Amino acid sequence: MNRDFGHKVEKLEPLRHIYVHIPFCARICPYCAFYKDRLDRSETERFCTAILAEIEQRATNLPVGPVTIFFGGGTPTALSTSQLEGLLKGFHQRLDLSRLKEWTVEANPGSVSPRKAAMLRDSGITRISLGVQSWDDKLLRLLGREHNAAQAENSFQIFRETGFSNISIDLMFGLPGQTSAQWRETLEKTISLEPNHISAYCLTYEEDTDFFQRHARGELQSSETEEASHFQIAMDALEAAGYEQYEISNYARPGFASLHNHAYWAGSDYLGIGPSAFSTVAWERSQNVADYRVYSDRVLAGESPTASIEKLTSENKRSERIALSLRTRDGLPAMLVQAQKARELFELGLLEQMNGNLVLTRRGRAVADSVAEALL
Repeated sequence: MNRDFGHKVEKLEPLRHIYVHIPFCARICPYCAFYKDRLDRSETERFCTAILAEIEQRATNLPVGPVTIFFGGGTPTALSTSQLEGLLKGFHQRLDLSRLKEWTVEANPGSVSPRKAAMLRDSGITRISLGVQSWDDKLLRLLGREHNAAQAENSFQIFRETGFSNISIDLMFGLPGQTSAQWRETLEKTISLEPNHISAYCLTYEEDTDFFQRHARGELQSSETEEASHFQIAMDALEAAGYEQYEISNYARPGFASLHNHAYWAGSDYLGIGPSAFSTVAWERSQNVADYRVYSDRVLAGESPTASIEKLTSENKRSERIALSLRTRDGLPAMLVQAQKARELFELGLLEQMNGNLVLTRRGRAVADSVAEALL
């Protein structure tokens, strides 16, 4: 099966990637714009049953089985050990996992125990994404995190001692009041633990969050200059420590780049399971209802949880390919953009050509969104 993509006809690949959204959190972080809700133990068992029911309903979309699975949230590890174990066992029973190369679970410090970590390992999880965010307790309190630095380090060590080699530590910079010294200390602490993957994201003030409202009122200050400086500090420190910046916000030891995230940035189709989850299949993008109770009601009644459907066009695909691929180390095919626009960015020192692709220079990485906008 083929599809027309701009000026090129591409073969439509089988669906190989699954994202599962677990919305529960012990505490709601004031900066987070993802769909989430407070953990309610009386609802989680029913929710897990609904997740497995949706997998059954949509298994025909996965005739050859997934290559990657990503459990995100929310906090997947907020589920009890037995609930998580039952959920993972249900995936094994309902899907052909013979081709699976990477299975990631996001985890928050404070929701990890040796028993839960061992269960995840024994259930086939190959990668952990640990939401540390900072090693500074004052900044963690500002972010509304439920853990402190000591708990975060203990959680990391639990996963290491359990046998996980592929652990990502997630960090944030550009935080209100965060100094360059604090950011350097967080990077140095992270590097000393020797994770194989590090994500370093700049705080963004998203609508419908408490931080957005406080920023609008002037209670929280941001500085583009400070954010740019912190980004440069991260690139310098992590590259010097042997991490490859394979995407604007992601650094990995050789062989440990996230396969799931790479597929997303490359524009691969994926299936979204759970409340609020997006799916992109061929020329259609859909989103499930963003309410876990309504989601469970619909799925368990044999109804579709889909809340909205968007028909994609060649121009949609092209724009997304430019915006996402440009963020990666591999860049994007030069044929997707006008030569004159690219030439202007070459002259500004923001783009370079490598293996027939357009790739951001080090200077360009700091203004990636602006470069992408200029190429559209």
